[in-house]
Order: sequence, then structure tokens, then C-alpha cells
Amino acid sequence: MKILQDFPRTRVRHIPNSEFGHGRTRNLAAKIARGQLIAFLTHDAIPANSHWLANLVAPFSLSPLIVGVLGRQEPRPGCVPMIKYEILMTFARQGANFGATISSRHSFDGHSSFDQQAVGFYSDVNSATRVDFLKDIIPYRDVPYAEDQMFAEDFLAAGYLKAYSPDASVIHSNDLTTKEIAPRIFDETIGLRNMGIVIAPLSFSHTIRMVVRKTLGDASRIVKDHQMSSREKFFWLWVNPVFILRKWRSYNHAARIDLAVASSDPTQSLEGQRRY
Repeated sequence: MKILQDFPRTRVRHIPNSEFGHGRTRNLAAKIARGQLIAFLTHDAIPANSHWLANLVAPFSLSPLIVGVLGRQEPRPGCVPMIKYEILMTFARQGANFGATISSRHSFDGHSSFDQQAVGFYSDVNSATRVDFLKDIIPYRDVPYAEDQMFAEDFLAAGYLKAYSPDASVIHSNDLTTKEIAPRIFDETIGLRNMGIVIAPLSFSHTIRMVVRKTLGDASRIVKDHQMSSREKFFWLWVNPVFILRKWRSYNHAARIDLAVASSDPTQSLEGQRRY
């Protein structure tokens, strides 16, 4: 905060914890903004290059229907392999590593749900939108989680476009412990269910197959990962499977639990644990 206050043209708005809300606070930012575009960057995301902001807003000039721009994320060095490879795969699905990829809700009509999920993916870790659009047409929903995904769902459903800008890259990954991965996945899964997305729980046998497949796949990637030392590879070959197992156990639990029960019990949620 002190760094921001050192810049004379920077305005800092203090928000009490009791008034904070992921969607609500982003709507407030648009309300007090003076420009035409607004960029969102979380506190733990670091721009990967000096042209990050210019690259993030550049796609808006391509079409007035583009109202959401998603920038790329690169995992931090030392990131949990399961999370690292998921980040790399998620953004590889967004489009080419050059130029801008523009998506509509119907970009992959008739194709797999895998592609449809890629179109609907959106993250305010690194994104931008139009100020007037946010103020006057479609604001963020005031929800405890997945406000960015819901925002994309709303504007895509209304016929607007999303753009992916790979050159607007930031360094970011959630540094989770083995105890935090389960409540984090719980939050993500419940967030998707609250959006109306049907999340089907896996059978016991399917869960086992998924855990084994992911474990073997990540083990192969770890062995071939040139960014890891031999010592790090040995460590993660043992520890990474714990993350994978806890992820899919939590996914199944969140897919089965009644949403009313989930919202009333903050102990199962990482957001809830950190808040209370």
C-alpha cells in the first residue's frame, strides 16, 4: 500500500473487511474509475514484462463487442507440479501464444465440453474490461466466490466477446499446502455449481482411475521438467500424489454436498477459513 501511495497520480481507496466483496469491490472500482478501461490484477500476480498493461488492453480496439480480456498466467518457480501443469494446460487451451484469440459463447458449438469450458474460463487474477460496460450494462455479481467466471458467463450469454492476450502475462500460482488444497478445490467446485454448472461426482472406481492417471502423467512431466533439480524431482514424485488424491476427494465431496449446507459451513472452505 505504501508503494502505491508514493505515486502522486495514484488514488488508494481503503475498504473495511466488512464491506469487501469480490464482485462488489470490482463494481466499486469501475464506479470511481476515471478512464474507459479497467484492469484487474491480484496482489500476488507480478507482470512478466514491461508491456503487460499495453498488451492487456490492446484487444479492445479489435471490436466494440469485446468486453473482457484475459491475460496469461505463468506458474511461479517451485510451484506444486499438479498446479503448475494445470495452469500451463489451462492457458494453452485459450489460444495461440501470439496475437489475440477472440471467443464467443458459440465458438465451439457442437464440439466437446472440454472446448466449451475453455471458452467460459475467465480469471480476474489478470484481466480487463470496459468501465461503462461494468457500470451500465453487466456488473459483477455479488457472490462469495467465482465472480470472474460468472461475469464471463453473463457477458458471453448476452452476445459479447472475450479475448485472450498471451503477451499480457503475469507470474502467478496459488502456493497451497497439502492441507489447503482440499478446501481450495471445494471452493472452486461449489463456485461452479453456484453458476448452474452441473458437476457430476465420480464413482469410486473412476476416482481411483483419475488419481492414478494424473499421478502417472505428472510423474512423467516431473521427470522431464528441465526447471527442476534432481532433488526437487525426487521430492515431488513423492509429495505431488498427495495433492492429486486430496484434490479429487474434495472434488467428489463438493459435487455431492447440498449447496445450502456448503454455504452455511465456512470450515470446509479455504475462503471461509481465511475470513474467520
